[in-house]
Amino acid sequence: MTKAHPHPLVDILRKRIAIIDGAMGTTIRTYGMAEADIRGERFQDSTKDLLNNGDLFSLTQPTMICDIHRRFLEAGADIIETNTFGATSITQSEFFVDDPREHGGRKDPEFYQKIIEDSYLDGLAWEINEQSARQCREWADRVGNETGRQRFVAGAIGPLTVSLSNSPDADDAGFRVVTFDQVKAAYAQQIRALIAGGSDLLLVETIFDSLNAKAALVAIREVFDEDGLTAKGTELPVMISAAVGRGGETLISAQTTEAFWNAVNHVKPLAVGLNCSLGPDLMYPFLSELAQKADVAISCYPNAGLPNPLSETGFDLGPPDMARFLGGFAQDGLINIAGGCCGNTPEHIAAIAKALEGQAPRKFEAGA
Repeated sequence: MTKAHPHPLVDILRKRIAIIDGAMGTTIRTYGMAEADIRGERFQDSTKDLLNNGDLFSLTQPTMICDIHRRFLEAGADIIETNTFGATSITQSEFFVDDPREHGGRKDPEFYQKIIEDSYLDGLAWEINEQSARQCREWADRVGNETGRQRFVAGAIGPLTVSLSNSPDADDAGFRVVTFDQVKAAYAQQIRALIAGGSDLLLVETIFDSLNAKAALVAIREVFDEDGLTAKGTELPVMISAAVGRGGETLISAQTTEAFWNAVNHVKPLAVGLNCSLGPDLMYPFLSELAQKADVAISCYPNAGLPNPLSETGFDLGPPDMARFLGGFAQDGLINIAGGCCGNTPEHIAAIAKALEGQAPRKFEAGA
């Protein structure tokens, strides 16, 4: 999935370590939003709680979301992610459709086929993705023009609330709640909206199920081909980032770091990496292994340590801690893109950016 000419990010990644932003959810919580804030007038009659549906804030509280993008950019982020981690019809159905299990039924492919064909959910997913991308685009361009340094918008594609690899039924190992084609269709809708909103690249992230990620990557390929981006030479570069457990395996599909890379390297991504997970200290050996195996740029944006409900951000590590860990990764020649996932605020990203300033990026062979 490459463009005819190298993407501007490739030159940057060869010259210096690029900075990606931090956690949208963590930062939203610092604004003290309540249920009424996310509902606004538009969703005030919803029958389910919506506060955990952070993507919806892009529609109901755009001023706040844009302020968060601005803060991450001013902290030094070269790449900001759209607020679309759960912006597919499949994930949005968790907040807008009654759960059949509450009435003696079950979620299965028949249920999810109705979700895929639901015009309301389809339209809502499109709107969240397109608007979030437009919000990022506006602020990336604004800060980029003000500072004379180009900034980039990554269309964020999350892992979904369903798994293609595992059965939720202990008595029926072959059962799957959803099909590959249904997942692919949901992702294709998201991808098209992210492109329409002005994304510079597509980021398939926090991968805990490699088969879900495969569906997203197939959807990207098909969208590029079907919409003529391939013929026009206007394909967007792709970043791929997995979440791993203590053994360095993707959390549900249990692929090792090397197996994960072997499963996705045919995509020829701009970058591959690790995010979320258990914090930077526990991530180190798996990041090191990936950096040895992959011939593309390496990204790393870990959680700020382990969850800690007593801390201000809900995670153990503060800005100086993250700066120290990511600085160590850079000194060891492991990274080309660095930032933070859960628990990382604009203050964390500013500290990381300062620590990595002037540090040499990891050398890599492939280009995009």
